[in-house]
Amino acid sequence: MPDEKKLYLIDGNAIIHRAFHALPPFKTSKGEIVNSVYGFASILLNILNINKPDYIAVAFDVKAKTFRHEEYKEYKATRVKAPQELYDQIPRIKELVKTFNIPIFEMEGYEGDDVLGTLAKQAEKKNITTYIVTGDLDALQLVSDKTKVQTLVSRFSEPVIYDIQKVLSRYGLSPSQIPDMKGLQGDSSDNIKGVKGIGPKTAKILLQKYGTIENIYNHLDEIHGSTGEKLKNNKENAFLSKRLATIITDLPITLNEDKCKTHEYDELEVGKFFQELEFKSLLNRLNTFHKTSSGKKAEENNLQASLF
Repeated sequence: MPDEKKLYLIDGNAIIHRAFHALPPFKTSKGEIVNSVYGFASILLNILNINKPDYIAVAFDVKAKTFRHEEYKEYKATRVKAPQELYDQIPRIKELVKTFNIPIFEMEGYEGDDVLGTLAKQAEKKNITTYIVTGDLDALQLVSDKTKVQTLVSRFSEPVIYDIQKVLSRYGLSPSQIPDMKGLQGDSSDNIKGVKGIGPKTAKILLQKYGTIENIYNHLDEIHGSTGEKLKNNKENAFLSKRLATIITDLPITLNEDKCKTHEYDELEVGKFFQELEFKSLLNRLNTFHKTSSGKKAEENNLQASLF
């Protein structure tokens, strides 16, 4: 639709991790490791220059523990901590986002996914189509008629866009059933237990028949054999796992279209940032320097020459 408004929500931490592991740990001449910053900048430029969103924002996790850790202290406990070189780049990436004049959203006690989910639901009510850019398939539960998830595969140039039909094709379940799926089969990446002994195949069969975990337990007397016993013996884990896997969509934050509107970023300032981190190949991917004021032109030409 020609008058469709598009919001791009970027999962900051997921993209940072994806970039860090996808790119070699190259350094500046001063010894600063900047591979995550480079990868993040590359993705950001693709979104701005190719997708041309009307609105854009970035969500980050907060270092403090979340309500999920309060409810289940072993939540994500099995994850291997990323190298410090990754975490050291987060302040630089936030500096990059601010240099592009893009707002940052984060909330203590909650994950970036919860922030993304809240903003996406608010956008739906405003009839804005949202694209959540992430490497984390947990966000697929947010897919709706107005919300899509754009995941990164092995290269930054190969996104896969999930709509309702693509989620159905992948899992045989609707987006809203993904937390139920994880409630049954668990999720090892987040150390969510699920129901011991129930895997993806059985979880899908149960959910295709009963719809939700709640309805499964309402009809537990119909489920015989070992599956019924497993469900009966792990009821608490099933409901806890679903709660842990469910993205919150009603945080006390507000999607302000004026603040999220895609503003013309200052190419000179972005160029200086790229120069400082020695991102020579990214300068040509800016919006070329052609729309800038004549007062800045000479300085920009000098900047461009110094980078090459």
